Amino acid sequence: MKYVLVTGGVVSGLGKGITASSIGVLLQSCGLRVTCIKIDPYLNYDAGTISPYEHGEVFVLEDGSEVDLDLGNYERFLGCTLTRDNNITLGKIQQQVMDRERKGDYLGTTVQIVPHVTDAIKEWVERVAMIPVDGKEGPPDVCIIELGGTIGDNESRPFTDALSQLSYSVGPENFCLIHVTLVPVLSVVGEQKTKPTQHSIRDLRGLGLSPDIIACRSTKVLEENVKEKLSRFCYVPVQNILSLHDVHNIWHIPLLLKDQNAHEPISKVLNLAGIAEEPSLEKWASMVEISDNLHVQVRIAVVGKYTDLSDAYLSVSKALMHASVAFGKKLVVDLVPSPDLEKTTMKENSSAYKAAWMLLKGADGVIIPGGYGNRGVEGKILAAKYARENNIPFLGICLGMQVAVIEFARSVLCLPDANSTEFKPETKHPCIVFMPEGSTTHMGGTMRLGSRRSYFHVKDSISARLYGNKEFVDERHRHRYEVNPDMAVCLEKAGLSFAAKDETGKRIEIVEVPSHPFFIGAQFHPEFKSRPGKVSPLFLGLIAAACGELDAVLTPVSIQQDNNQHVVLGNETRVDPINGFCNGTNKTSQKSVRHNNDLYLHQISKSSRRKLNGNPYFDSE
Repeated sequence: MKYVLVTGGVVSGLGKGITASSIGVLLQSCGLRVTCIKIDPYLNYDAGTISPYEHGEVFVLEDGSEVDLDLGNYERFLGCTLTRDNNITLGKIQQQVMDRERKGDYLGTTVQIVPHVTDAIKEWVERVAMIPVDGKEGPPDVCIIELGGTIGDNESRPFTDALSQLSYSVGPENFCLIHVTLVPVLSVVGEQKTKPTQHSIRDLRGLGLSPDIIACRSTKVLEENVKEKLSRFCYVPVQNILSLHDVHNIWHIPLLLKDQNAHEPISKVLNLAGIAEEPSLEKWASMVEISDNLHVQVRIAVVGKYTDLSDAYLSVSKALMHASVAFGKKLVVDLVPSPDLEKTTMKENSSAYKAAWMLLKGADGVIIPGGYGNRGVEGKILAAKYARENNIPFLGICLGMQVAVIEFARSVLCLPDANSTEFKPETKHPCIVFMPEGSTTHMGGTMRLGSRRSYFHVKDSISARLYGNKEFVDERHRHRYEVNPDMAVCLEKAGLSFAAKDETGKRIEIVEVPSHPFFIGAQFHPEFKSRPGKVSPLFLGLIAAACGELDAVLTPVSIQQDNNQHVVLGNETRVDPINGFCNGTNKTSQKSVRHNNDLYLHQISKSSRRKLNGNPYFDSE
């Protein structure tokens, strides 16, 4: 097994995860099979109980594990399916070691960081590295390991010791270390400074790890004299010093690495000559080119309470991006703080209230992602109400679906007290209730998690048609509250359609408002399975509806997603002949929508269908 270790120095947040993912893309383009491991040195068992403000969103894998958002980057970039074992935390290692100690596995010896904890880390890495994640038989060729945090952190010490031992045991021809570091520019002098990187490399070597490649993060391209200086003082060849300067789209990073021939030093260190091919990133480059040349905007409002940190909704943002590029639109995301939409904010901070409502009313589509807790919920309910009453395309995810149901019950069923027992346990009309199998005493790992099957009960619903009229779909979940089945009948009679349910036929998975152009709520998280070139159908539908062109993705009998980064639509795919793909503004087109949710009054000709077919995301049958 060949190992590539990615570490970070100077400061956190340099983009080690994107660097590791991009290296994986580059190695895959060389014909190598790649797997990934993320090490998080915190004592939490997993990311499930950590606030999004701490580390960004909690990403959910197929097996239901709650992990760091970087594993989402790995899956999106590499097209792989990871498991809970691909995320190592100090909490997991500590629990494993203590369980062994309690069972007497250490035969009476004193349990210590070295060798017992470090051995547990090495055993975990070597075991997981051999497990394929690409759906093929046999072990991968390369395992990329990302060590979270910054070199020198106290909590990382057991991992740096273990990785130093691993590099020694597997030999230098099987271990390549890439150190991501910062080369800042001081505004006073205006030159790139190398001293922080020099100190970081010194600290790294003091821990028994020596870098083979230095990846320098900077605002601009690394200057040649700076490379030479780093080479001189850090004892790394000039050709092994890479410039990872700021780019407007992270999809450029694999191309940036390829342009600097980053595969060559990796191949040389790992002795991959005769195994690795010349990198071929034509499809990736084509995707990037299309993304860079989009001009007609589609504006989506993401309404939530974690808007101060964009990483809190990272997968939602990426899924919107995948869908907008697939539909030939330049995405503009407006993060709308849901507490600012509430009447209390109007009294306390009128400017924030006006700004939030201006963003919401200026959007072509609205999405309310998942979340927990009472703060900002009333603002989300108001956003759902605005979208429903004004025919604005709406997608509610997890809590977003639940607040849409609450709003429907309040406005349509005239139940002003309707609420979730999460927010108001004493409510007389509990639309959303705690799941009976949930735990009331433990928070971590006790939700309904991972891939679950949803069966379509309304065959001609928008969601069913977006998913290609399949009988069922498998999507990832993360929730402990659900739509109250006791209120299902009255909600349905009032006009709320339950398009999909679980295998029991009782638990609601997808809701729709049939009289609305596009109003969908999903209990699952479709964003977790969205990939470049493998777009989530619900996100594609939202973007299409926001552009006033939902019919372009509903007309096909099915939407088939293949492994060649294409979304294959049926023969009747149509596009607006005047404005390219779609009209880019939602306001007028929504007024021309018939409320049977089937037919738009747009007349679309075959002439511009060829423009859609020119997008490598799309291919007509």
